[in-house]
Amino acid sequence: MLIRKAKPAPTPSQAPTPVDDEVQKVASSRTQQVAKSETPGMVNRRLLRSFLYDQIDPLKAAAMSRDKLLAQIETQIRRICDEKRLQLSRNEEEQIATEVLDEMLGIGPIQPLLADESVNDILVNGAKLVFVERFGKLELTPITFLDEEHVFNTAQRIAAGVGRRIDEAHPMVDARLADGSRVNIITYPLALDGTTISIRKFMRRNLTLEALAARQAMSYEMVEVLERAMVAKLNIIVSGGTGAGKTTLLNALSQKIDDTDRIVTIEDAAELQMQQIHVVRLETRPVSAEGTGKVDQRDLVRNALRMRPDRIILGEVRGGESFDMLQAMNTGHDGSLCTVHANTPRDTILRLENMVMMAGMQLPLEAIRRQIASAVHMIVQVERQRDGMRRIVSITEVCGMENDVIQTQELFGFQLRSVDANGKLIGDFVASGQRPQFYSAHAHLFGGA
Repeated sequence: MLIRKAKPAPTPSQAPTPVDDEVQKVASSRTQQVAKSETPGMVNRRLLRSFLYDQIDPLKAAAMSRDKLLAQIETQIRRICDEKRLQLSRNEEEQIATEVLDEMLGIGPIQPLLADESVNDILVNGAKLVFVERFGKLELTPITFLDEEHVFNTAQRIAAGVGRRIDEAHPMVDARLADGSRVNIITYPLALDGTTISIRKFMRRNLTLEALAARQAMSYEMVEVLERAMVAKLNIIVSGGTGAGKTTLLNALSQKIDDTDRIVTIEDAAELQMQQIHVVRLETRPVSAEGTGKVDQRDLVRNALRMRPDRIILGEVRGGESFDMLQAMNTGHDGSLCTVHANTPRDTILRLENMVMMAGMQLPLEAIRRQIASAVHMIVQVERQRDGMRRIVSITEVCGMENDVIQTQELFGFQLRSVDANGKLIGDFVASGQRPQFYSAHAHLFGGA
């Protein structure tokens, strides 16, 4: 049975801390505010959940199978409804049983969204607003939490599951769920309208360049150029905004890497899905609650250089690690890949310049530009456009320096022609007519083409 034993009286060592007292004050205030707007049915549901959680022994529940646990929860719900005379329909009882099960084994009301393959992002804005992104567009779901405390408890459970804590003293958490999905949590006092949970789902489908072309994210001519760029071991930067599909494209490019290459990947949250057998995956570590133990991307890039990599793949460049990455690209680690947040290929170069300056190396701007021009061979710009489609809007080759200016040439671009009745953008992937410079330098790899 699930019924837990009576709780022993608290010992002095379990006395609440000042932070705990403050949490309880805030929790009480939130509960009072929500209670004013509750209907009788909502009150019954909340009371039933409260009685049910008091009865459940988590240790016994953890040892049960999902089906047996669900049956036990349903039995307890019916018993509590009879004893407490709570008026709930059979459908409401079954719904509560499923919700409780999801909270015990998953992440509450939003657990079904994790299993929905069409959902890319889950965005919880307080108790009553849960949004998802499907096919590039945000939509409001009918899913809600009972109240702010329900959201906050779910957030605490997520944080505890990855060895972190979320409270007024630590109101922000970045973590990774067991399935690889990235989660960000921010709560009171920083989130004024309630605890906010943002989940970027780990997508299990690993698309190829050809599959992306079939989805009209690029043309097959662009696929050929990118394949040749990977064979020639060009250093490629994938550039784009948040949610544009940079990681998806990086995964697709990585499939063209030879199995004989030793690959080292560096990420804040592991998302890359390498298909090769010789892969070393590194992940940063955030600062601990005690303020120690932080390992950032720059530390990992430096360490990766001592690991005899053939290629380094950096999930996202955002700071001083850009200098170390450029150094690696310039010292024999050709074929390396990384992503950058930028809106155009030219913006990507400017961002790299600024990030190298952040490294504190005190280099003159001309020297920084020469480093970039020598290290970076190609910039692939990906964009989530207003119809929700993710497209490669530019493939740009870096052609060196001239008069202190980094020279580039666009090989392909997306040209918009019209918008159809459903709001879908109609356009073409147009070749500039420029022959890629790397074709000549690596003609032996392409049969002289």
